[in-house]
Amino acid sequence: MCGIVGFVDKSKNKKKTIKNMADLIEHRGPDSSGYYTDDEVAFGFRRLSIIDLSEGSQPIYNEKEDKLIFFNGEIYNYQQIKEELIKKKHIFKTNTDTEVILHGYEEYGKDILNKLRGMFAFIIYDINNKELFGARDFFGIKPFYYYKKEDEFIFGSEIKSFLAHPNFKKELNEEMLEKYLTFQYSVGEDSFFKNVYKLKPGHYFTYKDNEIKIEKYYEVNFTPDDSLTLEELKKGIREVIDDSIKAHKVSNVEVRIFLSSGVDSFLIATLYNVDKTFTVGYEEKKYSEIDYAKDLSDKIDVEHITKKISKEEYFKNFSKIQYYMDEPLADPSAIALYFVANLASKHVKVALSGEGSDEIFGGYNIYHEPYSLSWYYKIPYIIRRLIGIIVYPMRHHRGFNFLYRRSRKLEDRYIGNAFMFEPQEIKKILSYDIHNTNYKNITAPYYEKVEEADDVTKMQYIDFNLWLVGDILLKADKMSMANSLEVRVPYLDRMLFDYAKNIPTKYKIHDNQTKYAFRQVAHEVLEDKFANKKKLGFPVPIREWIKDEKYYNQIKKMFEKSDKFFNTKEIIKLLEEHKEGKKDNSRKIWTIYSFLTWYEEYFVLR
Repeated sequence: MCGIVGFVDKSKNKKKTIKNMADLIEHRGPDSSGYYTDDEVAFGFRRLSIIDLSEGSQPIYNEKEDKLIFFNGEIYNYQQIKEELIKKKHIFKTNTDTEVILHGYEEYGKDILNKLRGMFAFIIYDINNKELFGARDFFGIKPFYYYKKEDEFIFGSEIKSFLAHPNFKKELNEEMLEKYLTFQYSVGEDSFFKNVYKLKPGHYFTYKDNEIKIEKYYEVNFTPDDSLTLEELKKGIREVIDDSIKAHKVSNVEVRIFLSSGVDSFLIATLYNVDKTFTVGYEEKKYSEIDYAKDLSDKIDVEHITKKISKEEYFKNFSKIQYYMDEPLADPSAIALYFVANLASKHVKVALSGEGSDEIFGGYNIYHEPYSLSWYYKIPYIIRRLIGIIVYPMRHHRGFNFLYRRSRKLEDRYIGNAFMFEPQEIKKILSYDIHNTNYKNITAPYYEKVEEADDVTKMQYIDFNLWLVGDILLKADKMSMANSLEVRVPYLDRMLFDYAKNIPTKYKIHDNQTKYAFRQVAHEVLEDKFANKKKLGFPVPIREWIKDEKYYNQIKKMFEKSDKFFNTKEIIKLLEEHKEGKKDNSRKIWTIYSFLTWYEEYFVLR
């Protein structure tokens, strides 16, 4: 696990620039560094040593030394691919997975991508042809950003590294704020920095003569197969999970586990036969997962290492966390993830986590609604729509919110697991004329690809392409790497997904349970109370903390000086309503506060 940086230009001081860029992401790889420069390009690398500890420094060259690679990630099947390449007469100098990608590219070209099993973002440089080839993994576990403006091309694992490049022009992309206020994260290919983009998951690019060409090599598809029986599925799911966990053990250092209170991490911990687990929680019992996680750890007889996060620590570290995030993220659980990664990093270099299970197996509570609320959908749509219009002014109140949400078709209302501000609300709280708050412009292309699917599958597809990438995996990578810790996600395994995508919807959602088939597998190795545990997902008591006089005033002070972006009267009203208990505006307040904190870090203090 590492961090990569690079750029293409004709500047004379490349060595100094590339080192400065790499230094800004030293947290991704404190063990060593590596560089390459010539008249055309510069590459930098920060290494966190996991595999081939003695010989894994980058760049790594091919036999002729006319191609080189810089790589961030882990390839779990690299030994099998290496054997295949040796038979084809490739000569290896190291025992790294990095070198396997390079020789694989020589042998197969872009087709090497679909042979890989793992998480990755890398760039290969053809020295003679002056051509770059780069790619990002299937699901977006590892990040890859690039800056393209005129004849300037800069790239890397984190946007903050671009700040050290003298030709990088730091400008706020205001249009992202409108999208963020709806989604709570930076959605899509664009970023909060003008001319900075994200390479999308399952995509590769080539760059030559100041031209970048981007192509898709992998598409996430859910193909429910109703012919599969529950018994077949239980056997198949267990086999692919066992196989993925085995693959994710590949390491020359110890691997341990993040433990929440959910069945996902419980199952990994039990099957992995680990000796240490890590959990964070809070003094406020109803928000803390420590007791649940300790209960399981005691059952499987492992050392359980915990930490309770105080509200003082939470707020004290918040600015730093937004800096590490690169772009604003309003998910309160990101801070908990920062602390659990910090806790684990004192003991190990690698930890496993349960990301992806809910998106793959159907675990989110909202996925149950097409079944639990099927009675309401029997009411003709025109009548439901009329009811929604009537209750719109009262939509923020319990009951009325249900009637308003169900008055719209799935394609018109579902954007993922978070929906912060409606377009009308955004117009009201922003202090400037908005560009385009129609979130359906973002979701519509995805819905078009699954227009024949059932509603659960549609929601899974939206979450996989938007929520998982923009929120879940972003915070997993950035919060772990901020603590120089590698996080591996066994559920987001290509082989596992290729099997699980065929699970019929009736075995994702069944009776009153989500991810039903998955839980049936869990029942085979866990007690019922663990296998049936409902999802919490690092809950955070911010709704209570915001009412605390000290933090209420801290947020209010930030809001009062936000007129560059916001109608301060309106956003302070949100804060006052929440403090007085009139409405639970906590998530909306946190969304605004997160952006303002991030903006201060990147555009005021730096």
